[in-house]
Amino acid sequence: MGIPMDLTEIFRFVAALAFIIGLIGVCAYAAKRFGFATGGFGGSAQKRLSVTEVKALDAKHRLVLIRRDGKEHLILMGGEHNLLIETGIDAPTIVEAATMTPDGEPPAPGFQFQRIVNLIKERRA
Repeated sequence: MGIPMDLTEIFRFVAALAFIIGLIGVCAYAAKRFGFATGGFGGSAQKRLSVTEVKALDAKHRLVLIRRDGKEHLILMGGEHNLLIETGIDAPTIVEAATMTPDGEPPAPGFQFQRIVNLIKERRA
């Protein structure tokens, strides 16, 4: 039979555990604050790259619209290779994004998908 732990050993164990968890939290905060978690330096730097939208096409493929320096790029990801479908698209302003068709109605969901399929077929031909 083992020797039971007295109250001071239990307290010392709990204090050491709290100290280690606190150190992990401080390191995580410092990494985020100084930009090590995002790959950049400084928290106030303007972000140049962002993922605007991701659309799943099927179980393997998805369309990713990324924005870099005010330009958007459409990428088809999945399968054996990633495919850059369109590049250098001017990022729409808020007004343009709200009214995509001349009559003010949002485009039909099938229209955008058919346009992308046609672009892929053109690239492969």
